[in-house]
Amino acid sequence: MAHEKTLIIIKPDALQRNLLGEIINRFERKGLKIVGLKMMAIDDLKIEEHYSHHKDKPFFESIKKYMQSSPVVAMVLAGKNAVSATRLIVGPTKGYEADAGSIRGDFSMSNQCNIIHSSESPEIAETEIYRFFNEDELFEYKKIDFELIYSEDERII
Repeated sequence: MAHEKTLIIIKPDALQRNLLGEIINRFERKGLKIVGLKMMAIDDLKIEEHYSHHKDKPFFESIKKYMQSSPVVAMVLAGKNAVSATRLIVGPTKGYEADAGSIRGDFSMSNQCNIIHSSESPEIAETEIYRFFNEDELFEYKKIDFELIYSEDERII
């Protein structure tokens, strides 16, 4: 049994505001397993693929400029129900609507400059992960604290 995986992108505003460590720490404290992590610049093609649902909207160029304003940190997390768990930690898209305690609720007031991206579903996560990571950039390893995070029947074999 393999746990679900999800993609996280820590956006330029988070890097500029020195929030990288805080954000990673929240996922680690929750008990999610980091299986991929890298800093990168997002090229035009990746932005067009990732934001294809916004490609014809008037604000697309603004999103593109924002996402290319500095590097981002892409991360793949694994765990039981990783997609829904990370979505709770991240909070809703509009930072001003996010609950205190979530990443966006604590650090964002914007719809666009909202600190972080989190995959919306397991199916979308699969596509997004391989948009940003090659197979050899993802790691399988035994996480020794999983015995304290998960019950015996929930652990990765």
